[in-house]
This record gives sequence, C-alpha cells and structure tokens, in this order.
Amino acid sequence: MSPEKLSKDSSEVPVEVVPVKQIKILFSWRAPLRPYKKRDKNFWTTVLAMVFLFCLILFFVKEWLLIASIISLTFFYYVLSVIPPEEIEYKITTKGISFAERSYDWDYLWRFWFSDKYNDRLLNIDTRLDLPGRLSFVIKKEDERKIREIMEKYLIYEEAPPTFYDKVSAWLAKKIPLELEEKEPREPKV
Repeated sequence: MSPEKLSKDSSEVPVEVVPVKQIKILFSWRAPLRPYKKRDKNFWTTVLAMVFLFCLILFFVKEWLLIASIISLTFFYYVLSVIPPEEIEYKITTKGISFAERSYDWDYLWRFWFSDKYNDRLLNIDTRLDLPGRLSFVIKKEDERKIREIMEKYLIYEEAPPTFYDKVSAWLAKKIPLELEEKEPREPKV
C-alpha cells in the first residue's frame, strides 16, 4: 500500500483520544518479605518428635506418599524458619500496590486491615482473585497511619472474619503449644 492511500484511509476513521493516567507513587517503604521468627531448639525438638510419631503411625498403615509429604513440608517450614527473609520495597501507587516485581491493580483488591504476627505489624489485603486470596505485607508501626489514610481512598477498611481454618489453627495452637510461653520470673521467697 502506498503512503498516500494509507493516510487517505486513516483520515476517514475518527481517532478517539483517551487521556492517560500517570502512575504516581503515593507511599513506599522497605520491609522484610514476610514475618519472621527465629525458632529455638525446644521448638524443633517438639516438632520433630511429633512428626516422627505421626510418620511412625503412617508407616504401619503404609501411607508412603503422606509420609513423604509430611517430611517435605516440615523441611520447607524449617528452611523458612532458619533463613531470614530479604528486605524488599513496597509501593502504593495510583494504580495499585506493587512489590517484588509484582503489581496488583485497585480493581482486583477488595478490603484491608492491620494485624500483628511475630512482633511485626502486617497490612492485610483481601483480593477479588482466587489466587492469591489475601496479600500480607510487613509494615513499620510508625507508617500505619499514613498507609491507612492512602488505602481508605481506594479500599474499604474492614477486618475479615476468621475463617474455619483460622479457628482450627488457633484452637490447635492453644491445645498443642509447640513453644513454651515466656512467664514472668518469680521472685524468690525469703
């Protein structure tokens, strides 16, 4: 096609100009990728004893695949507990939230709230996606107010009710503690 014919044909179709929204960084912070708590020897002794007993029971039932799964999940949890997470940059932009080369637009996010885990403050965001259903970001306690002001412009501030799995895990943690609770030191009797 000749350039004259191309320009003649394109002039017949009206071109709609759509304004482009510039992405602006509203707030950014650096924090660990996930909450982290270093586990002590007593914790791992308890976990390994429970895994050994459970695998011994499964050995007699000849559930080889389940035994392998339990051992590999225990190893995975061990690695996550031993290696501290890397520190990354989180950004809240006019388009959504981005971190670690991933970005989630506001259209796919639903509600947010704050919680605590392992002495870290977390920003939790429920998504409208199947996977991931929830995003959790470690934040600094002093940044919580600023993050909340920005997030309330785009999302609802509402804490999600505990799911069945949350209730079961809380009940199990209460009934079968894997760590000794730190008690206040008792004063010696005189």
